[in-house]
Parts: sequence; C-alpha cells; structure tokens
Amino acid sequence: MTTLNASVARVVRWHRPLVALSVAMAALALACSAGLLLDHRTVIGAPVWLKPFKFSLSLMVYCLTLAWMITLVGRGRRLADRAGTVITISAAAEMLLIVGQAARGRASHFNNTTPLDDAVRLTMGGTITLLWAGTLVLGVLLFRTAVADRANRWAVRLGVVLSLVGMSLGALMVLPNTAQRRAIASGVDTVVGAHSVGVADGGPGMPLTGWSTTGGDLRIPHFVGLHALQALPLLALLLAVLAQHLPRLTERRRARLVLLAAALFTGVLAVVTWQALRGEPLVHPGAATLTAAGLLAAAGAAGTAAALR
Repeated sequence: MTTLNASVARVVRWHRPLVALSVAMAALALACSAGLLLDHRTVIGAPVWLKPFKFSLSLMVYCLTLAWMITLVGRGRRLADRAGTVITISAAAEMLLIVGQAARGRASHFNNTTPLDDAVRLTMGGTITLLWAGTLVLGVLLFRTAVADRANRWAVRLGVVLSLVGMSLGALMVLPNTAQRRAIASGVDTVVGAHSVGVADGGPGMPLTGWSTTGGDLRIPHFVGLHALQALPLLALLLAVLAQHLPRLTERRRARLVLLAAALFTGVLAVVTWQALRGEPLVHPGAATLTAAGLLAAAGAAGTAAALR
C-alpha cells in the first residue's frame, strides 16, 4: 500500500494539467458508458455516446503518457511544460465539442449541415492542429534529451514520431470523396469527408471500435499510429523487467529490439493504411495484404534472432 501511495503521489507531480485531464477523461468514459446503456439514439448508424467513449479512453492514456514523457525532458523543460499545457487545452476543447454534438444527437466530424455544425467542424480542425503542434514540440525536445537507457530513449523518441504520423493520417478522412465533390459543386454539401472507403459511413462494423467490416476504414491506421506512443515505451519497460531475469538482454540488445519493433510498427502502419485506401476491411484481408503481413512477420522473426545474436 505504501508503494502504491508513493507511485500515485509521483504521478500527481507530473505535468498537472495533463494528469488532471487524464483523470477527467476517465470519469467521462464512465459517464459515456452510462449513456450507452440509457440513451438509445444513434448517429450515422452508431450509438450516440460511442464516439465520446472511445475518444475519452484514447485521450486518457495519451495525456497520461505525455505527462510522463515531459518528466524525461532536461533542456527545454519550461518549453515542454508549455507544450503540455497547449495539448491539454486543445484536447479538452476537442472533447467538449464532441460531447456537445453527442448531446445534440449530431455528428461532430465531417458535418457542415448547419452553420453551427460547420463551426464545430472547423473548430475541431483547429484544436487537432494545436494538439499535433504541441506533440511535435515535445518530440523535438525528447530527441534533444539524453535518456539514460538506450532502449527507453528510442522507444520514447520513435513512439512520438509514429504518433505524429498516425495523427497526420487523420487528414485522409477530412478530404471529400468523389460523390461529395460532386455534391459540393452542385451546392449541396452537408458532409465533407468520411472514414470509410468503398462503402458509406454507418454500415456494419466491428464490436466497440465500429471499424467497417464491409469496406476500408481510415480510422484503423489513425489508431495504430497514434498509440505507438504507448506501445513502444511499454515494450521497453517489458524488456527491462525481463532483463532482470535474463542477463542475455543487455542494454544494447534491448535497444536493438526496440528499434526493430519501431520498424515493424511502421510496416504494420503502412500495410493497414494501404489496405484501408484499397477499400478492404481489416477482418477480410486479401492475398496482397496477407502476403505483406507474412513478410513483416518473417522480417520480425529474422530481426529478433539477429538482435539477440
């Protein structure tokens, strides 16, 4: 219990605005869970509170991870703190808009049906841009920081890079498709952008995530890239724990494994992006996708053997 209390106290001393927002997102996720049970309205075929629920969980872990990463920064710590505050404000504003639209029973993304809906859509574009810029500043500072353990150093740095790439891939969703461009040209533009490729948004989807099971879904590469921020540091932590029992896992070998994981993660991100853009569902991969996945698996096995040699 003493160890747990000490750990909680240490976390609270991290970047306080980010930690506070992470706690608020945990509470919001619980509230959205109640909404999913009690409110049976739908928006584009999905429960109205599903999007706020997913976003709150994602931002909870995202903000907590960045709060920890800021503690690693040496030179430029004040700038890192300011970047964290910008990220907090932009993320909080984003969630307020998403929750507000859900309460109204309206779509938050891609929706310009009314002047208010369009203002919300454009404002969300601004908040995401600020969040991306704040994360970029933090990433630059982390590349300038000499983290003692090489595995952790590369896990943190490359995790931020891949997360920025994942966020950038979200731009693919806001581009109007062919039908929308025709509608805009004729003066009817109630929706601009979509996350599904080859099918309309709101069709059959996977449980919880809602990712399309009948066409491509651009939310998948967005999700995969974004959460490299947690995946690579967690791998480095796992390797450090295993190294206590496996002397073979030296710092140099653990760093090699983290670099290999980052390369494989990049390959997976490329494959799921390619798959989505071809209009292929994640759960129904074709021969080309399976071949690419097999090559990645073979490269991973060979790379792991070489890293441990």
